[in-house]
Amino acid sequence: MRIGVQTFFDGRQKEPLNDYVAGVARILEERGFGGVWMSEHVVTFRDYDPAYPYPYADDGKAPPFLSETGMLDPMSALTAMACHSKTLRLGTGIAILPQRNPVYFAKMGTAIDLLSGGRFIAGIGLGWSAQEFAATNTPFEKRGARADEYVQVLKTLWRNDEQAFEGEHYSLPACIQLPAPAQRPHPPLYFGGESRPALRRVARHGQGWVGFRTLPEALGAKLATLRELVAEEGRSMAEIDLVVSPGEHPCDADMLARYAEQGVSEVVVICFDQSLDGFARQADALATALVEPAGQL
Repeated sequence: MRIGVQTFFDGRQKEPLNDYVAGVARILEERGFGGVWMSEHVVTFRDYDPAYPYPYADDGKAPPFLSETGMLDPMSALTAMACHSKTLRLGTGIAILPQRNPVYFAKMGTAIDLLSGGRFIAGIGLGWSAQEFAATNTPFEKRGARADEYVQVLKTLWRNDEQAFEGEHYSLPACIQLPAPAQRPHPPLYFGGESRPALRRVARHGQGWVGFRTLPEALGAKLATLRELVAEEGRSMAEIDLVVSPGEHPCDADMLARYAEQGVSEVVVICFDQSLDGFARQADALATALVEPAGQL
């Protein structure tokens, strides 16, 4: 089992940001972490519209840090991490694909993949904040259907031959994206989300599923649905990498074992600090508590 880290860079660290990013990459690799996952919120809001509830809180309220903290664009952050690492898997966790331009997402993903020697993971989600979509002048409605078409655009471009795509929400003329990504036929697509349509997207297009803030006791029902949908697509669960995060809940060796029993390949924990020394102390504690036991699973 791998242990991954979810973090972000907000530019408020004590060290210059380029030194901090390089230091985080070094710290994670030296302690045996398997990957890093970068979140996305292109803008934030002082007050979030309760008509669009935050999906990871029982009361639907967005956590206060969203209004108070910015984060570096995940594609830019992963590009920097690619240049300062050798082994870390580099994942967007999660990029809000339907509010992005898929051609530019493919281009930036290719850069990360090439600079890292084939370690980029395209972690994709639909987003929940209609306000954020409005800020990008992107329709919030039908974002699922739009994401499905954008995935086809990504695959078309990453195949690196001259093809076109025509859909309801996106029209791509016959073109070629050069250079091609390092991973063939394309960087792996991991999808977040727990609804049936989200899990069907995993079954139909995905090489992985990312279940954020999902505890072991809640995992079984989701995996049962995923197994059903994967079978309907004529695929096997062996083709799907299962990545799960307990979110803010404490994680220990017992929790890792319960995840492993259900087929989870990677558990992602949160690690963040305003200084490299602080980040290193947190990483040391996580490595002792989780990386070492995970290596036995």
